[in-house]
Amino acid sequence: MKKVILLLALVFAFAGAFAQKGKVTSAQTFKDTGKLDKALEAINEAIDESNPKAEKSIPWSKTWEVRGEIYQAIFQSQDANFKSLSDDPLTVALDSYKKALELDTKGNASNGVKVKLTLLTNDLTNQAVEAFNDQDYKKAKKSFEQILEIQNLPIVKSDNPESVDTVIIFNTGLAAYNAQDYKDAVKYYEEAAKYGYNGARTYSLISDAYMQMQDTTNALKSIQEGFEKYPTDNGVLTSMIDLYLKMDKTEDAMKYLQMAIEQDPQNVTYYFAQGTLYERFGEEDKAIESYNKALEIDPSFFNALYNLGALYYNKGVKQIEVANAVPANDNEKYEAELKKSDQWFEKAVPYMEKCDQLQPNDEMTLESLKNLYYRLKDMDKYNAILEKLGQ
Repeated sequence: MKKVILLLALVFAFAGAFAQKGKVTSAQTFKDTGKLDKALEAINEAIDESNPKAEKSIPWSKTWEVRGEIYQAIFQSQDANFKSLSDDPLTVALDSYKKALELDTKGNASNGVKVKLTLLTNDLTNQAVEAFNDQDYKKAKKSFEQILEIQNLPIVKSDNPESVDTVIIFNTGLAAYNAQDYKDAVKYYEEAAKYGYNGARTYSLISDAYMQMQDTTNALKSIQEGFEKYPTDNGVLTSMIDLYLKMDKTEDAMKYLQMAIEQDPQNVTYYFAQGTLYERFGEEDKAIESYNKALEIDPSFFNALYNLGALYYNKGVKQIEVANAVPANDNEKYEAELKKSDQWFEKAVPYMEKCDQLQPNDEMTLESLKNLYYRLKDMDKYNAILEKLGQ
């Protein structure tokens, strides 16, 4: 009698276990036939800790593997009703596969899960790209990080231990930067830079991320490191010049600017930057020479035209101050000094007029021309500018 009772107890125990494992099988069947709502309902019963019958299916690796498949299918579904079943299905899928690996102590299901993790990587990549394009940078960053997590799981890493996905690392940094998570941006950019990804540009991005955190010390350190590794790269050189200018280290900026010109003598922006620095130093003749070099390369370079016109105009204004300093009883000298100012204004006019041709609605150019025509008593042109300005 006791044997019969024991046998019945064992039958009931196995029946309970198989009943819950049957829920997992049902969940998979529902998933395979596209009934994702029923699949989710069945798998939730199989992992419900408050359900005594689930004590056999919860520690079963297959349960979590199937759960991962269901949530992946929810992500892939085009049906809005199924899409609404989870806010973040790929995260749940990843957690489920990791749980399946953890419970698979004998390694019976590991290869199958590894294949599913590869497919999950594809889904996460699509999600990351879509989120990035939608400017949801936090979501993009999370998805890229999950790809890196998968790649570093022992079962995946063992296939190619030396492999490093620098593209994903860099894109994670890019997403972090756009999400204004500058600390993580630096972390991922530095990791990409270790492997030489994107060359000198990555160092410029590291420096910029530090600048966003107002850490000028590390910004300068990283851009200098980039310059040491890529001394002939004009991009990192330009970034270093910009940084020195932001830090008001104009002499250092000039030194590297000269180096940049030697490396790329046809780059108009370098001559323009050089001209602005010479103006800052009060070396106007050298500034004029630099602006003219820029215009020799590109006669339509607006910034050089405008700065050259403004420089001549300002020299004219200073000359008026010289004239006004002449004693009131020396009218002849006053008139002579005043005429010198007109010479500077006349020099400025062609540059400003060229700017007006290039950018007809530029307000600063129109204001400059208005003042020039007024100073030179060219009232027809002056009135035309007033009309253009709506004054």
